[in-house]
Amino acid sequence: MTTELRRLRNYIDGEFRDAADGRTIEVVNPATGQPYATSPLSGQEDVDAAMTAAAKAFPAWRDATPAERQRVLLKIADAIEERAEELIAAESENTGKPLELTRTEEVPPMVDQIRFFAGAARLLEGRSAGEYMDGLTSIVRREPVGVCAQVAPWNYPMMMAVWKFAPALAAGNTVVLKPSDTTPASTVLLAEIIGAIVPKGVFNVICGDRDTGRAMVEHKTPAMASITGSVRAGMQVAESAAKDVKRVHLELGGKAPVVVFEDADIDKAVEDIAVAGYFNAGQDCTAATRVLVHESIHDEFVAALAKAAAETKTGQPDDEDVLYGPLNNANQLKQVAGFIDRLPAHAKVEAGGHRVGEQGYFYAPTVVSGLKQDDEIIQNEVFGPVITVQPFTDEAQALQYANDVEYALASSVWTKDHARAMRMSKNLDFGCVWINTHIPLVAEMPHGGFKKSGYGKDLSAYGFEDYTRIKHVMTSIEG
Repeated sequence: MTTELRRLRNYIDGEFRDAADGRTIEVVNPATGQPYATSPLSGQEDVDAAMTAAAKAFPAWRDATPAERQRVLLKIADAIEERAEELIAAESENTGKPLELTRTEEVPPMVDQIRFFAGAARLLEGRSAGEYMDGLTSIVRREPVGVCAQVAPWNYPMMMAVWKFAPALAAGNTVVLKPSDTTPASTVLLAEIIGAIVPKGVFNVICGDRDTGRAMVEHKTPAMASITGSVRAGMQVAESAAKDVKRVHLELGGKAPVVVFEDADIDKAVEDIAVAGYFNAGQDCTAATRVLVHESIHDEFVAALAKAAAETKTGQPDDEDVLYGPLNNANQLKQVAGFIDRLPAHAKVEAGGHRVGEQGYFYAPTVVSGLKQDDEIIQNEVFGPVITVQPFTDEAQALQYANDVEYALASSVWTKDHARAMRMSKNLDFGCVWINTHIPLVAEMPHGGFKKSGYGKDLSAYGFEDYTRIKHVMTSIEG
């Protein structure tokens, strides 16, 4: 018996549409490994239509007052709250995530973040108008950049869509947003919700693969390209955007060091690090994946973390006892397993290190010790439920190991010594440093990295300002 697949569609200029040439791709539920929907495989004609719609809608949306844009965003937040259960179901089918954790850990922050940017729309800042030259008054205008081409990832499809469209719309831009080809369902539902509130053309969603995303970035219309994804994808976007000197906003990979000193509260550190490393199956650029522990407590810490891993559950979305669901797709399962299969002889798997079950893409919570700084699994992003542990001798070596990777997104320090925590936070070359915690994010604070983790900020007033441009206006005040 063949089950009919749900039909997802693009949302362009206020209406749902199939791809112009009718092409589709199957969308798979990673908790079952089975397809549940078809999604448009959008081509150049679809990209052209979405960009034309966004460009046509831009002047009126740009000229809307901040108060008007704020009211729209607040309505969007309210509507998402009202239809939360539909979004949770779509996101869980997209990703296999636990329903209850999606309900408590994703929807409330999404709604809060939209409301934050609604407020930010009315708090544009600039230098005071004044006479910086005799007889001439200068003012600074902060304006929207224009049409924004945005590409969201598959690890947090709904929340990353919010991080993209909320600041862009608040600043007066119009949006063409592409979800990942493996997770389009919740973004298409967001288009239905948002489309009922914003003027047509202001918010557009096109589905497709990397070629679709490439066509968006290379299109002449967008003034800005924003992507959350892999380093490789980010480099390709930056290269493509450079041809038209487009603005680029990149949030890419991570390899967060978690530095645990000998005076840390080991029980609390182990508990929090296990959650921060395994949440969302470790598919998080800020995940606590690379633990550096002082040699005096290394063995004790490894034993405690291995025990915590053994007690951590993965499983189906409706199981309320699980911390995380499956990896997102078959390729990601293969990638994570490959890191473990290729471990050097000196490495030791302390917990996990294997697939869980035959249905879906589940992988056991894993701890690996005995590693060297130049090992592949230390230097490269696994993006799975795998935590590595290395010993260090002193603060200088901890800092050396922590900074000795190409990524620079997030980090954490665990110590009771305030001065040491301050020294480490100063010298860690990462966009975020947590102290005695790891992974909390708030709308008011910026999120973004350095080096190959990209540039530009999400969240906060800094993230809002990334979607604006500065214009100086000078006028003579002499008759």
